[in-house]
Amino acid sequence: MDDGHMHHGGMDGMNMSSPPSSSTNGTTMMMGHSMIHMTFFWGKDALILFNNWPNGDTGMYVLALIIVFIMSLLIELLSRTRFIKPGSNTVASGLVQTLLHVVRVGLAYLVMLALMSFNGGVFLVAVLGHALGFFLCSSAFRKPHHDEPYDLPPISC
Repeated sequence: MDDGHMHHGGMDGMNMSSPPSSSTNGTTMMMGHSMIHMTFFWGKDALILFNNWPNGDTGMYVLALIIVFIMSLLIELLSRTRFIKPGSNTVASGLVQTLLHVVRVGLAYLVMLALMSFNGGVFLVAVLGHALGFFLCSSAFRKPHHDEPYDLPPISC
């Protein structure tokens, strides 16, 4: 009797040591009460950057896509635009360059974290935002004699 009880207790211990979340097909993971996808999926049922957002709300999902698109566009514009005039105060221009770099890196990390939702729509708008930003800064819109280097070096993350 005692051995059976101990064996039963051992089994409970084993069950308790396994993760409380179960994965149906290996593509999702439970974190707290939120489900995190580990493969690409389509639809508005995504969590993007914040807990319970957009959480299946179509309007909020569209807003999230617009925000990711704008952040991707801004990363390209910050990478390919001159804000500092040649001959500016070196300390001031260094501070402006540093601020621009911080903003660009912050935006890049936010876009990367949004992409980690594995939502197909988020992926598409991020790529389209980068594409439009690159196109707007391409030779199609550049003045012919504007061959000076950009304020910021290419992003490296």
